[in-house]
Amino acid sequence: MQILDGKALAKKIEDRVAVDAKTLKETTGRTPGLAVILVGNDPASHAYVSMKKKACDRVGFYSVTHEMPADISQDAIENTIKMMNQNTSIDGILIQLPLPPQVDTTKLLELVAPNKDVDGFHPYNVGRLTTGLEGFVPCTPLGVMELLKEYNIDPKGMNAVVVGASNIVGKPMAALLLNADATVQITHIYTKDLKACTLNADIILVGAGVINLIKEDMVKEGAIVIDIGINRAPDGKLVGDVDFKNVSSKCSFITPVPGGVGPMTIAMLLQNTLRAAQAHAKES
Repeated sequence: MQILDGKALAKKIEDRVAVDAKTLKETTGRTPGLAVILVGNDPASHAYVSMKKKACDRVGFYSVTHEMPADISQDAIENTIKMMNQNTSIDGILIQLPLPPQVDTTKLLELVAPNKDVDGFHPYNVGRLTTGLEGFVPCTPLGVMELLKEYNIDPKGMNAVVVGASNIVGKPMAALLLNADATVQITHIYTKDLKACTLNADIILVGAGVINLIKEDMVKEGAIVIDIGINRAPDGKLVGDVDFKNVSSKCSFITPVPGGVGPMTIAMLLQNTLRAAQAHAKES
């Protein structure tokens, strides 16, 4: 069994992004800029945004966070997004999810300019991913693919089971695997026999938000297990969706939580923002 070390790879990618950002500034005068919309007081959202801000600082990006109260109006958020779309110093726009119930999340995501959609959630970029065209890809599944590549794991021809069908992780993860010539099955809350699906999988990718959802008897010998879940256990520890202690002994490769997919998500956000800045520099 080998651990897929996302923390180490994320550091390598960050270092590379920092060098490229410095080169971009020296050659074009442009500093990559990321703007974040943060609504309400959700502790997890604030923690994530803080981590993203620190990562931007480490690689020399300009970043700004628009903090808004939980009872903010739809119009106020829309006006902020429109302002950021027009701001030439902003290359990437990120709307921290989830948003309060009174807010139309879909409408806001559609309002972000596709060339600044570094989260890859705009329907334009979703469509390009689905059809195998170049575009911005959601950071978490993109990070998983980079992690597989780092360890020379080629999904081509593999039976891949994606557990969880969210627009943020499950669906784009499946699209990336399909584009990489894997045979892909998506499972979700209405799947009748999850164990029957996962037992046939060469690679299991789980992001369902359920502690210990994937147990030892659900994984075949030698399978690759990618744990995308992140949960707070009753004892306060961060854990994934996989029973790591018992499942790991059966795996050829497995990601830990924390230290696996999580750091890769932020690394891919930086990489996407740099790409956007490089494209904007060519246009100006």
